[in-house]
Amino acid sequence: MNTRDVVIFSGEHFVVPQCIQRIDHLSTHGWQLRYGGTKLFSDHSQDGSGARRALAMATKELLKRIATLPAPSRLRRTPSRKKQSDLPSGISGPIVRQRAGSRVRDCSFAVTLPRFGETPLARSVYIGTENTYTVERYQEALERAVALREKAEAAYQRAATKERRAQAQTLKAQMSGLLGKA
Repeated sequence: MNTRDVVIFSGEHFVVPQCIQRIDHLSTHGWQLRYGGTKLFSDHSQDGSGARRALAMATKELLKRIATLPAPSRLRRTPSRKKQSDLPSGISGPIVRQRAGSRVRDCSFAVTLPRFGETPLARSVYIGTENTYTVERYQEALERAVALREKAEAAYQRAATKERRAQAQTLKAQMSGLLGKA
């Protein structure tokens, strides 16, 4: 998990994990956790003397949330507003094409299958030819395309959560000195 160096108003230096932000505004001084909702861990002091303890508490809460919540995903769950069809996100079509050497055109859906840490795969779900195309075949192919996309999204989410939890273990080891003081 990424960390960054933060120097607070008192001049004290901290190594802070991502998802934790420093808040110093008028009479509010503390660390705000932004993972699975927000929570402020106050310094309980105006001079910043409680900042180390507040950061330790925020980091412990971050590790707890990572261990229990699924990782945030940037996968698009709803279709773009610009999409002109009513198909779900990651599915487009029907695409009509005529292959070389064929006398009839065929129709299929294009499905984008996300993979965590890798480029997405593009798959085609066959509907039929212009001679065999029916509303029922369209619906069946759409159901297969949706199932393919949902399966890929679930695998992506599992992989993202597994990776985030592994990063949390590394973070826990990195910050063991700070976490032991809270």
